[in-house]
Amino acid sequence: MSESYEVPPERLGRWLQRWADEHAPVERTEVRRERVTFVGSDGAVDCDPPFPPLTALGDRTGFDPGPLLDHATRDRVVGVVLVRLGGYAVGVFAGRRLVASKVGRRQVHGRHRAGGSSQKRFARRREGQARVALEAAADVAARVLLEHRRDLEALVLGGDRRALAEVIADPRLRPVASLASERVLDVPDPRLAVLQRTPALFRATILRPRT
Repeated sequence: MSESYEVPPERLGRWLQRWADEHAPVERTEVRRERVTFVGSDGAVDCDPPFPPLTALGDRTGFDPGPLLDHATRDRVVGVVLVRLGGYAVGVFAGRRLVASKVGRRQVHGRHRAGGSSQKRFARRREGQARVALEAAADVAARVLLEHRRDLEALVLGGDRRALAEVIADPRLRPVASLASERVLDVPDPRLAVLQRTPALFRATILRPRT
């Protein structure tokens, strides 16, 4: 598997220029809806920017990072929903600035290893706790996100995929669910500090050099 790098917009131009200098001459730049590829004399690099599609499509002679940089560095209003069983964090960012947020926790017991009827009772109790926790996460997501739905340009999800699927399936979130990015962020237990760090992840361009 080829090595990949997640580069924030603030460093993207410098990274690309170093790559271009090392692989000069860059023969062409290929701009597609979801990917920009720079083809050098002895290799290429695929660049998957956040929040596709790009608009200035087509092939260009030489090294032309302009379309990629214009897209990747633009500030957007982005909603973020982070969910792991028992914890959630929801926020709205304008660029890197967190303008609204709510973080919470609900107790969900771990799995019970014993057998018999006690295990079944424990499993039912755990399922009930999980349901309440996910309902609380959906309540918060609806309150925080819907207030900003007219400004939202994208929705970023992070955490446990199954828990996220249940939260986003809440009917109240239909107005924003279609904005969700395909990529799901791998984050630890959702807390405010974790939420505050997410712009470094969701604003990054994924770069994959190849030879």
